[in-house]
Amino acid sequence: MTAARGRTSRPTSRAANRPTGRPPLTEERKAEIRLEIARAAVELFVTQGVAATTGEQIGAAVGVSSRTVWRYFPSKESCVRPLFSSGIDLIADSLRRWGPGQALDEILDTELADEDGLLAGPDRATVGALVRLTRTEPGLRAIWLQTYDEAEPAFARALAERAGLPADDLRPTIQAAMFNAALRAAVEHYAWRTADTHADRTTAQTELTETLRVALGVAEEGVG
Repeated sequence: MTAARGRTSRPTSRAANRPTGRPPLTEERKAEIRLEIARAAVELFVTQGVAATTGEQIGAAVGVSSRTVWRYFPSKESCVRPLFSSGIDLIADSLRRWGPGQALDEILDTELADEDGLLAGPDRATVGALVRLTRTEPGLRAIWLQTYDEAEPAFARALAERAGLPADDLRPTIQAAMFNAALRAAVEHYAWRTADTHADRTTAQTELTETLRVALGVAEEGVG
């Protein structure tokens, strides 16, 4: 009896130690899922409004459960955050590489034109519609402004490194505020100027790109 019990306990022990379920997601895959959810949320917000959109609908558009949506985002409005913040690191890196006498839009040329650059995700016409929603949807407005609040210190650190100044120097902090405000003003200007137009994808992309170039040029003059 004792021997029999001993023999049956071994496979049970091995089974208990055997890995079960799916392997954990990589950080890269998690980032991809976040972006997929963000894109789906934007399309739903623009087509049917924020109030009418549910977590279940966002998840279904991506092929995940609403539970997965809430695992990545605390609210449906916050789902768009990856799209708003997608260009922060790109801009900061470009500011860091910006050489004396060099036009900033030359450094940012690829990011300005690339749909996976400063504003990854939906096409540029949809970007305008999303930004217009930030004027009437407090939850989206909070995410929009929070993104720029987080971008400013990143820009300041990059500009300080470029100039060889301490990270807490006031000058790069003010310069970063100028760039931050210029980028935000450009996107909002584009959104409202195109509110009543129905530009095709290529035209919308060109118009937003040129608006960003103008804004960066104005901010560049202030930095020198």
